[in-house]
Amino acid sequence: MFSITVTSPEETMRLGEKLGQFVQPGDLILLDGDLGAGKTTLTKGLAKRLGISNNVKSPTFTLIREYHQGRIPLYHMDVYRLEDGGAEDLGLDEYFDGDGVSVVEWSEFIADLLPTDYLRVALSRDGDGDDQRTVTVTPHGQRYQQLADQIKE
Repeated sequence: MFSITVTSPEETMRLGEKLGQFVQPGDLILLDGDLGAGKTTLTKGLAKRLGISNNVKSPTFTLIREYHQGRIPLYHMDVYRLEDGGAEDLGLDEYFDGDGVSVVEWSEFIADLLPTDYLRVALSRDGDGDDQRTVTVTPHGQRYQQLADQIKE
C-alpha cells in the first residue's frame, strides 16, 4: 500500500494514464471516494492511455459503459445505485474474468461479489473545495502488487 498526493484534476488524470500503461486483460481496479473525489477523472486518464478516444463519463445511470476501441476493452462500472442490491443479476463476473480491464466505482456496494484479487484506489479530498487529493493504492494479490509497484515508480 502507498499514498500519493495530487493537486489538480490534471494530475489525477496523469495517474490514470500511468495506470493505463500497465493494465492487462482481466485486471480489476476498484475506485472508491466521495462524490467529486476524482474517480471518473482517473478513469478518463486510464482510457486515454489505452487509446480510447470516446468521451468517458460516469456510468451512474447506465451502470456499465463499455469501450472497445483501445488497446484492450475498458468496462467502466458505477455501482452507486446498487447500494440496496441487484448487482447479482448483472453478470459482473463475466466482466471481471473477461478480455478487458474492469474499473468499478463505489465498489463497497458489491463487496460480496468481488474476487479476492484486485487493486483498490481510494481518493479522498484534502480540505474544502480544494483540488488536492490523497490517493491510496492498496493491492490485493500478487498481480496487483506488481501493478502497484509499476505505478509507484
